[in-house]
Amino acid sequence: MDNGQLPPIQPTMPNSMPPSVSPQSIQGTPVTQSNQPLTPDGRPMVQQVNVLPKQKKSHIELIKTIVIIIISLIAVTFIGLFIWMSSEYNYANNNLQEEVGKAVALAKDEQASKDEAEFLEREKYPYKTFSGPVDYGQLTFEYPKTWSVYIAAAATKGGDFNAYFNPIQVDAVGKDTINALRVTIQDKSFENVTAQYQRELDRKDAKLTMEAITVNEAPANRYTGTIPGTDLSGYIVIFKIRDKTVIMQTDSVLFKDDFDKLLETVKFNA
Repeated sequence: MDNGQLPPIQPTMPNSMPPSVSPQSIQGTPVTQSNQPLTPDGRPMVQQVNVLPKQKKSHIELIKTIVIIIISLIAVTFIGLFIWMSSEYNYANNNLQEEVGKAVALAKDEQASKDEAEFLEREKYPYKTFSGPVDYGQLTFEYPKTWSVYIAAAATKGGDFNAYFNPIQVDAVGKDTINALRVTIQDKSFENVTAQYQRELDRKDAKLTMEAITVNEAPANRYTGTIPGTDLSGYIVIFKIRDKTVIMQTDSVLFKDDFDKLLETVKFNA
């Protein structure tokens, strides 16, 4: 080739396929590339999915059921306890309110009784002064102004002196009639009068006791218990004035305080 021209290029047939061309593309079958792993022979690998055995799955469901039952029982127990505690609280609260109500009512009653007792005590003042026969030693003492007095025997012509005292009014006098105070001045010696009471003290079934006291600095006997000849329970005080004997008696223990107070005011001419 001396004339300077290049030799013509002859077409050649490829001996091998390009790397990017697969046999399938040559056969006219389009191939889509993917990231799926292939087997050595070019087939896609199939991933296996682990399936839990049916028996193991049933065991888990059983455990879940048991847990649900336990939780349900616990919930029912707590609900029951809540209802019981609520019931007990309501019961206790109602009882408390009832007890408080009773206590308040009792306190009011006690206060009312106390106020009434204080009122009655104030009404007794100022005390009145009783004065007995002059020729019988002129026995005097103070007694509540709310008491009435009835002189049954004035002893103006000798004999015994009898006077009866009672709040508001003096009822018909009898051995079973209760009087706040009975005053008798007997025309007898102290020894003769006390001998009668001594016989009561000497009885085996004696319901009377005696103690020695003083009245206006004079010796006296105080008897406590069942009044002889009656079923009344009270107090009796006996002392002498000159040749006479004074018997002061209350027919009920309810008048003890008043009886003791008036004894402290007793005066007489010895």
